[in-house]
Amino acid sequence: MVPAGLPRPARDRAARQLRHRGGLHGQAPGRPLGRHRPLPLQSRSGLMHMSRARDEFRRSQLAIGALFFVLGFQYATWVSRVPALKARLDLGEAQIGLLLMTCGIGAAVSFPLVAVLMRRLGSRLLSVLSALALGVILMALSVVPDYPVTLLVLFCDGVAVGCLNVAMNAQGAALEARHGRTTMSRLHATFSAGSLLAALLASGVNAFTGTLAVHFGLAALLLAVLVAAARPGLLADAPPEAASREERKKERRGFALPAAATLWMGLAMVFGTVTEGAMNDWSALYLKDVVHAGAGLAPMGIAVVSVMMVCARIFADGWRTRLGDGRIVRTGSLLAGLGLALALLAGGVVPTLLGFACVGLGVAAVTPCVYVAAARQGSDALSLVAAMGTTGLLAGPALIGFIAGGASLVWGMAAVAASAAVVSLCATRISWPRPQAAPAAQLTPETG
Repeated sequence: MVPAGLPRPARDRAARQLRHRGGLHGQAPGRPLGRHRPLPLQSRSGLMHMSRARDEFRRSQLAIGALFFVLGFQYATWVSRVPALKARLDLGEAQIGLLLMTCGIGAAVSFPLVAVLMRRLGSRLLSVLSALALGVILMALSVVPDYPVTLLVLFCDGVAVGCLNVAMNAQGAALEARHGRTTMSRLHATFSAGSLLAALLASGVNAFTGTLAVHFGLAALLLAVLVAAARPGLLADAPPEAASREERKKERRGFALPAAATLWMGLAMVFGTVTEGAMNDWSALYLKDVVHAGAGLAPMGIAVVSVMMVCARIFADGWRTRLGDGRIVRTGSLLAGLGLALALLAGGVVPTLLGFACVGLGVAAVTPCVYVAAARQGSDALSLVAAMGTTGLLAGPALIGFIAGGASLVWGMAAVAASAAVVSLCATRISWPRPQAAPAAQLTPETG
């Protein structure tokens, strides 16, 4: 209270000082300092809703990421023990090549089956069943009696990989659509993390025992635990009754020619995986035979591409939010093509490694972005695009080998640079989702 007996100028000055002391932190006059006005009920309800949305997103993100981890872990587990399989079954180099190709063929030809299973079972159930099947296949590989049975088991592995690949990417795309946040690139980075952990586990187990049954048994147990932990957090699919009349007609008609948009996505995926696969298979040989790098530097080609790809995928979701998927794919693939082309022209170890780094950085987000675009077209489009990607991953390294044999490895790597440039051209014909601003739940800090 301001004393009434003060002169008017002094009384006004005292009132201003009192208001300043009381309202310094937004309180009404007379309130104790340091206490905030309670939030209205609607504001508190909104903050609780946003906190729940963040928790649901993180829970589903971890569950779906576990599926990507499972796929990378399972593949790297059995591939790392190919020498043991070769010695146990007494196989030659050509037989090993056919063994590796059989898995890819199973994944590539699984497209019709995967499309049907996606419609009948949904992505949640299909991802769980196919992930569990991969663990069973590991156990079967540890006891295969002969080469023909091994081929059959690996063909089934390819089919299971095709099913899980489509189902888990459908889950990732649905997570982005439901919460309005980008996460697919980070999910694909967990695939690489699974491969890395599988390699470390193989090295550790092999130091104690060379028995495949022990190694694959431990790996299968880990896969089962991960799938069981991830299952509650996976997104539920729409009920079958929600399918549109057009989708039911399409299912009754059976096979139908894909739309032009789907074909452009498939082509972008093919040339993107050709670029990625060829770099993994031919970079070390290029450094050794063409650039004449030392034996210690030759493996650095794969390391540079892999490290740049994983790092880019960790941060690519933020780039997608700000710039949009279309711009990321167009710019990234163009960077990969130009960077590699300039490295081929310049020659030398350092320019070559810099060019390889451009490829890893540029193509890192291509696959995740194309999967998201394909998922918006439906499960059939997603299945076809995934099968085309597997085909590119299979055929790409062999195609580069044919070019290198007919001309030189420099021309083979030039074809890789051209493949990356083709991805950029295909990206101009794809309808990409618009970049989304981060939702309020992502921007609003927690309030205590």
